[in-house]
Amino acid sequence: MMPRWKGKGSQAKANADPMSKIVSQLQSSLIQSETQGLLSSCSVLVEVDAELADLLNRSCFGRPRITAQEDKEWFQLDMEEAFYLCFSLKCLKVIGEDGYIKSNEELWDYLKSKKPVFPVSYKVYSHLRHKNWVVRSGLQYGVDFVAYRHHPALVHSEYAVLVLSEGDNDLNGRLRVWSDVHCTVRLCGSVAKTLLTVIVNGNNQGANSPSCLEHYTVEEQTITRWNPERSREDQTGPKNGTKKV
Repeated sequence: MMPRWKGKGSQAKANADPMSKIVSQLQSSLIQSETQGLLSSCSVLVEVDAELADLLNRSCFGRPRITAQEDKEWFQLDMEEAFYLCFSLKCLKVIGEDGYIKSNEELWDYLKSKKPVFPVSYKVYSHLRHKNWVVRSGLQYGVDFVAYRHHPALVHSEYAVLVLSEGDNDLNGRLRVWSDVHCTVRLCGSVAKTLLTVIVNGNNQGANSPSCLEHYTVEEQTITRWNPERSREDQTGPKNGTKKV
């Protein structure tokens, strides 16, 4: 499926301002400002100035939150987004409910307690982000994530992402029967997305610390409906006066 750009000039704008460049600018700005986030249940709240708010918007991290404080802007980061900025980009510190900065290991344990499949989910999120895909929640489509080629204001999402894994966990019950596959592919087709399954193999490393992630491997698979038109022989023109259908 080809990218579906939103409006004339959208592709040119994306090419002129690649996502890797924007994320790098965000990383530098967060490090320079020594930004800290506040842990709040299953998300992280970050107070930002206008420049950081613009970079977070352009790089598609978090969502702005309206508060009664007119002189302050807040962004709410999902678990995977917050840990990516902390652990992978090393540009954000997170303060726990006790008022102390959490180490990567402490934050890892906390997020696992809130979401048992977080290690596998984060591996897929970071895998796609490292490839410069914009990754957002896929809850409204019944999947884990949706992946965009660039900012959602410029292009529609191309992939509906399902996270699967080897071993025994809550993710393994999905797509086990043909009816599940059929329903999911039909749903993705109805919203013009390709179903992408990303299977994580923990290689018996466990998930005691974030260092296990470097030993995890991933396998990507796209699942689409078979189109019989693609299998027909190419006909260069009508024969015997008949029309090509």
